[in-house]
Amino acid sequence: MMKKKAIATTLVAVLLAGMTAGLAGCGSDSETADGKTRISILQYKPEAVKAFEKMQEEFNATHDDIYLTIESPNDAMTVLKTRLIKEDAPDIIGIGGDVNYSNFLDAEILKDISDFEGISQVKQSYLDIAKNLEFVPLDGVYSVPYVANAAGVLYNREMFEENDWEIPTTWDEFLELCDTIQASGQQPLYFGFKDVWTCLAPWNSLAVDLAPADVCQQVNRGETKFADEYTEVAEKMLALLPYAQDDPFAYNYNDACTAFANGESAMYCIGSYAVPQIQSVNPDMDIDSFVMPGSNNADENVLNSGIDLQFCVTTNCKDREAAYEVLDFLMEDSTIQTYLDDQNAVPCKDKEFTLPSSLDGMTAYIRDGKMSDYQDHYYPAEMSVDAQIQTFLLNKDVDAFLDKFDTDWIRYNRDIIRKVQEYEEKGGDRS
Repeated sequence: MMKKKAIATTLVAVLLAGMTAGLAGCGSDSETADGKTRISILQYKPEAVKAFEKMQEEFNATHDDIYLTIESPNDAMTVLKTRLIKEDAPDIIGIGGDVNYSNFLDAEILKDISDFEGISQVKQSYLDIAKNLEFVPLDGVYSVPYVANAAGVLYNREMFEENDWEIPTTWDEFLELCDTIQASGQQPLYFGFKDVWTCLAPWNSLAVDLAPADVCQQVNRGETKFADEYTEVAEKMLALLPYAQDDPFAYNYNDACTAFANGESAMYCIGSYAVPQIQSVNPDMDIDSFVMPGSNNADENVLNSGIDLQFCVTTNCKDREAAYEVLDFLMEDSTIQTYLDDQNAVPCKDKEFTLPSSLDGMTAYIRDGKMSDYQDHYYPAEMSVDAQIQTFLLNKDVDAFLDKFDTDWIRYNRDIIRKVQEYEEKGGDRS
């Protein structure tokens, strides 16, 4: 998820490239003193520590031959990379579907888990999202997508019902709704653009409707430029500003959540991850959501949803069978529901679960798999795209913004572009 900003990917590549050969045979003993096989998980979502503590306790209470430990450090990615350098990788890692995962794949520190039967239980849309995160196509499967989040537009259901406002399904309808709300003397939107990462929320939600899902891969292959694919996205980002509060760059994420919770705006362009923060201010608030209608063709509008947490087995793991038993437990319906209840998340498993009412307006998209990944999951951290968007929204120069985007993309993705070109030149052969 975009809230979890990636550590510089160049550093990741340097740190990981030299240590992969030794991973397979390193690490601590796989058995405890009482003869149980020990499996360790390091996961990157400290806000979910209570859910994982419950999972660990339940697993160990119901399994006699395996002892599971789950670590949830505050700076998990730094801890993980440090452990990789020290050749002390955990057996399983829980990470997001973003460029960090792409770098781990490129460094060959993750096992191919194609033979894990639980893969067949995952929605194909999320398997496709994980596959698309590979810099160049790989044979096999390297992650179990676990939970996702969804981004679009949160809205105050009570306020909508009181004013008989209808949910928009096209861009023109969305702007008409904003005009109607504004004409009533109420605030349509609220932004917390002082925190630059929040600029990515409406950006991603518009991009999935208006740009190709694989635009980053297309650019790497030299088939297009961002200036050709992102112009409408940028223009529609600017079109939202007149419907926001005065100077949205003076307010941060917490300010925006609080304002929305207090009824200061009818809508908030953000992801489902914000709901717990909003309800911490107003526990009784009736929140629903709808997909950002970026296109005037309603059929082209899709849910912006990406993998918020996925599990990967590292090459350090000595007991694949035990690791798979842990994954089987994590994929049980009751275990997934524990996480969903705690984190307001979207399940990647292809089965009906009890979802929070704040996702009512997105349920059909989730059920049908009509979704596309956050495009910032492909952006290198060094580009600081969130800050670039903030600067663009202040300067309002679309051409300058997209010219810089294309220039910086080549600068910070030079090695990846070279690998893609070599792959293409070899006719799709990685060897």
